[in-house]
Amino acid sequence: MTYTERPGSPVLAFAIRVVVVAIALWIATILVDGISLGGSTTAARVGTLVVVALIFGIVNAVIKPVIKVLSCPLYVLTLGLFGLIVNALLFWLVGTLSSNLGLRFTVDGFWPGFWGAVIVAVVGFVLHLLIPDSLDRR
Repeated sequence: MTYTERPGSPVLAFAIRVVVVAIALWIATILVDGISLGGSTTAARVGTLVVVALIFGIVNAVIKPVIKVLSCPLYVLTLGLFGLIVNALLFWLVGTLSSNLGLRFTVDGFWPGFWGAVIVAVVGFVLHLLIPDSLDRR
């Protein structure tokens, strides 16, 4: 095995990232008023969180880079603090998309989106610290 190769399956790494985001979203629903997760059973809630985590990943992979490029001067002008606003708006967008798709996950405005994005970032960071690098191929 060469230095650049790392053991572990890319599918497993992707699944781990989805689970980490789902857990972070769940914690955000607990801590932030204005972010709600519906569902009559635990399985329904878990399923909703997994689908919302996938939507979250798609939004961050597709829309966020475009916004970063278009708003680069604002990032520079605010020394990166504009990123907090972008993350809040994208989190709010994820809530809107989820609701429009019939999922029972809602974000009721900018400030719940702001705090939800902060919590998801912090919880995701901490959880990724706990996962061995051989499994979490980021």
